[in-house]
Amino acid sequence: MAPSSRAPDALGVGSKDQWDPLCAAFGEAVRARRERLGLSQEELAHRAEMDRTYASGIERGVRNPTLRVIARIAKALGTPAHRLLARAERS
Repeated sequence: MAPSSRAPDALGVGSKDQWDPLCAAFGEAVRARRERLGLSQEELAHRAEMDRTYASGIERGVRNPTLRVIARIAKALGTPAHRLLARAERS
């Protein structure tokens, strides 16, 4: 059987979503910062001009955001994008 690029079912990843360790680590960095600021996913999504379900997918590591989206998220969280990315790379 060929190796799968999908995460284990325990992660709650849907069948159409691809899981990537770096995307998951970035999502964890976004979630940690958002929670530290006391923001809901909905508020983050509003500030970053995206749908809440897309923000949720980023936090779960099943979305691979573009640089433009990363920049909007960082601005919405009041932090430089490089800090979110550096935290993701350390994970």
